[in-house]
Amino acid sequence: MKTFYISTAIPYVNGAPHIGHALEFVQADVVARYRRQQGDNVFFLTGTDDNALKNVQAAVAAGVSVDSWVNQHADVFKVLVKKLDISNTDFIRTSIDTRHLRGAQKLWQSCQDEDIYKKKYKGLYCLGCEEFKSANELINGECSEHPGKKVEVIEEENYFFRLSKYQKQLDELISTDALKIVPETRKNEALSFIRGGLEDFSISRSRERAQSWGIEVPNDSSQMMYVWFDALSNYINALGYADEAELFHHFWKTSHERIHIIGKGINRFHTIYWPAMLLSAKVRLPSKIFIHGYLTINNQKISKTLGNVIDPFEVIDRFGVDATRYYLLREIPAYDDGDFSYEKLSERYDSDLANGLGNFAARVSTLGEKIGTFSMAESLISDEIKNIIAQTQKSVSVHLDLFLFHEALLSIWSLISFGDKYVNEKQPWKTQDHAVITNLLFILYSVSELLIPFLPATAEKIKNVFQEEGDLYSIKKLILFPRR
Repeated sequence: MKTFYISTAIPYVNGAPHIGHALEFVQADVVARYRRQQGDNVFFLTGTDDNALKNVQAAVAAGVSVDSWVNQHADVFKVLVKKLDISNTDFIRTSIDTRHLRGAQKLWQSCQDEDIYKKKYKGLYCLGCEEFKSANELINGECSEHPGKKVEVIEEENYFFRLSKYQKQLDELISTDALKIVPETRKNEALSFIRGGLEDFSISRSRERAQSWGIEVPNDSSQMMYVWFDALSNYINALGYADEAELFHHFWKTSHERIHIIGKGINRFHTIYWPAMLLSAKVRLPSKIFIHGYLTINNQKISKTLGNVIDPFEVIDRFGVDATRYYLLREIPAYDDGDFSYEKLSERYDSDLANGLGNFAARVSTLGEKIGTFSMAESLISDEIKNIIAQTQKSVSVHLDLFLFHEALLSIWSLISFGDKYVNEKQPWKTQDHAVITNLLFILYSVSELLIPFLPATAEKIKNVFQEEGDLYSIKKLILFPRR
């Protein structure tokens, strides 16, 4: 048994979740469920970033206390995780979890003394990114990630982290894949930034500017931790880093894989800042970082700032959980941006789910119901069928190891298409050939096994319709995705 640690990024709670958040939750869930299916021991973490200044500003604008605001929105994220059938082990909140507060302060104090220093600074700050920007990163005075909002000029005395010290070490770790970044384009993006010259970055904010919200810098009550220094540490804090807990030892210090699943807009924080902080504190690094693209609307990034937010609860209510999961995994290319539309979702539902998987399941289960009891002993399955299933299993495994969710699903649907073609060619409704029907039932059962990481409720529904009767099975007609 291998040990896998898998995490999503933790989203800001300055507003309700949108469909882009659902994409990352579902992607991470597929990885976690797949690893468990292989017999591995998995710790899967998600949560919310409560301590951002943008959360404070959203609360002020709404005329409510910051506590009330973040609690309200964090609860909605928790509900969404449950609604999407996400199999997370834990859910961390950075404002109320004492394990996080204590862990963030321990990480700060564990960094080498010479790596944290105080100085006065003046810079251009993007509140949307919670990051200082250089002038050449701006377009008409605006951050490319948050068009329509001018950056602020901020001048104050803060603590800085000596990122420049780790330039050579980070370059070597990433270029040799000791810290594996997927896909290659995001790896090259990180290396390009490193080779452009790393500058030290501010890791605190004045208490006044932070409005006393967040985690206090150890031994300096006038300063609050920069939200990213605070937030990134959640990955180890959830495991009990502050106390060197058994979970931390098992799933971080000695684990086989430590995987972060994040969006491309926060590449730099996870592939450069976070590893450097861990190096300084002498904590083991993540082993792999998968970076997905954006979910877009009319080719524009989904953003609360732009006001083009799609409510994931509405999508689920209209199409169901597994149809929503399927669309996000199949329609959106894993490495690139992908456009969301209800029209495309409807098309996928009709063609792939209702007329594809649903139709195949109904045809095969009807045939199985008519023959009564049957055996699915491997010796009864034709070599052709066993080979095509084995090929599909291998293809799915290869693609999931590369986080190519859409390609893995394409392989499964190719097996379904093969099954449909096999039905049409053999015409078992005419011949009542038990061998052919048994082959088809075996394909259907194998499809359910392959679908477990992607569409868990659907997979369970298929498996449950196979009723064991001693060494035999029986089956009832199965309706999966009714035509709309």
